[in-house]
Parts: sequence; structure tokens; C-alpha cells
Amino acid sequence: MTPDDRLERVARRYWLDRATMEAIAAEEGVSRSTISRMLDAARATGVVTVSVNPVHGRAAAMGAEVGHRYGVAARVVSVPDDASDLVRLQLVATETAGLLDEVMGAGMTLALAWGTTTSAVGQHLRARPLRDAHVVQLNGAMNTHSSGIGYGSDVLGRFGTAWDAQVHHFPVPAFFDRPETRQAMWRERSVRRVLGIQQAADVALFGIGAVAGAVPSRVWTEGYLTAADRADLAAGHVVGDVCTVFLRADGSWEGIPLNARTSGLTPPALRRIPRRVCAVAGSHKVVGLAAALAGGLVTDLVLDERTASELLVRRPTARPPALWSP
Repeated sequence: MTPDDRLERVARRYWLDRATMEAIAAEEGVSRSTISRMLDAARATGVVTVSVNPVHGRAAAMGAEVGHRYGVAARVVSVPDDASDLVRLQLVATETAGLLDEVMGAGMTLALAWGTTTSAVGQHLRARPLRDAHVVQLNGAMNTHSSGIGYGSDVLGRFGTAWDAQVHHFPVPAFFDRPETRQAMWRERSVRRVLGIQQAADVALFGIGAVAGAVPSRVWTEGYLTAADRADLAAGHVVGDVCTVFLRADGSWEGIPLNARTSGLTPPALRRIPRRVCAVAGSHKVVGLAAALAGGLVTDLVLDERTASELLVRRPTARPPALWSP
């Protein structure tokens, strides 16, 4: 065995196996000070190299990896490990507001799905008037306990005020009681006008609805779902929602009964919007995010570092090709 071979063996035991210098010294039949000198020599001769990656560089590298793996433009926000979920949300919201500042311009329309995350984004928008800009609500907000108008108006109002944009509300229930009621409502001229604005949007902004978490999703917690609805979603292996349309892990949405009653834009219609910005904060949303990515619903993704890390350890789920539609 050459001296370099011995240096490599000692270095592997210390840095990779995490053995103590005392244990290695006993194995090699030398003193602890000799092992210390060998470890110094291993670094000096290049047998061992040590690097420290800046936190911001690490986030950028993770963003590049997420983008490469899922075919999206991804921004990963660096967040301290001990940060609360609320802090993560605010940092992701700030980054998303900056992204919208870059992509929105005069004459453009933003289609907005109301929710906890998009509400936070609205709080961080930079005020700048945009000529002939529009903001349109993507999904209804009414439920059996509330009209939802106040909350939905507040969320849309922040965007309209920041950009001096015309706001188009969608005053329908989040979920209809019957599919045929939805079908009839969709034939009304006033509703068709809003649907037309949605479908002509240049940019869509939405979050991921999730069942649990320290910052819960409104759809799952504020009276929008009955016990029967929840049972149906569990039976259908639903993992989350986008624009109040529920998804399975493979990104499919067809055949889920509640989707026939939702007011949200269906995935085929959502995919027709050129830029689709998804903001996600919290690792409890990873499963739902993976479903949205599998369904091709996202073009631009903003997420926190921990969520990105958990997304990257998952194996991407592919939908059956027959379920894809333009």
C-alpha cells in the first residue's frame, strides 16, 4: 500500500465513516497526533477537498434542478431552517410579487385564484399603474356560510389597487350543489363574459390547496366542503387542489365528482393561459404540488427551500398520455 493509499483510507474513515481519530489511530497502530497530521496532509495534497456553499447559491442550484426536472422556471427562496410556516409564506409571497412585477405589463390580464397564498402575494405588490390592465377572479367564493364576496374582493382589490387595473369579480359559488346548476349558470351572458376574460388571460396566479398545515388552505377549512365531499375526495385519492379543481397524485382530475360542480377553471382551460405562476410555501403542500406539476399546470414556480428539497427527493409522477389535453 502506497502512502497516498493510506492517506485515502484514513480520510475515508474520518470524513465519510465519521470514525474518531482515536479509533483510527488504534486501527492503524499509530498515535492520534499522527492521524491528525495525516488528515492535514490529505487536505494539502488534494486527497480531500472541502467546500462551503453559500445559502443563496444553494437555493439557486435547487431552483435550477427543480426547473430541469419538471420543465418549469423555478425560483427557490432561501429561508432559515427554524423559520415558521408563516414566515416561509411571507418570503415566498414577496418573491412571487417580484416575479409578477417582471411579467405583468400594460394591456395584460391576470387571472387570480383566491386563497391564503395569493392573498399574501397581494400584500407585497409594488404599486405601479399599468395601462389597460385587468385582474379577473378564477373561481367563485360563495359557500353555505358566507357570500365570500368580502374575502374575494379584498384579495382581488390588492392587485387592482397596486396596478390601477380593472377588476372583474366572479360572483358564483365555489361549488354548486348540482352539476346541472353549474351548466345552466355557465350559459348566462354575465357569467360567460367573465369566463371569456379568464380564458383570454395572459398570466394566471394560484397556490396549492392542501388538507393540513400550520397555514391551512381556505377551501379545506372554511365551510366549502361537507363531510360527504371530504369522504368522496378521500375515496378518489385526491391529494390537493388548484383553483378549486381537485387532483390525484398523477395530476389527473377527470372522474372526481366534485370537479363537476366546481367553479374553478379546469386544467385543460388553465393550460391555455401562457404563463401560469404557482406559489407554494410549506412542505405539507409537496404532494399537491407534485400533482399540479404532473398535470402540466405550472410554467413558473416559486417555493421555499425546504419545500423544494422535499420535492426533489420525490420521483416525478407521469400522467397516462391519454389524459393530456391541450
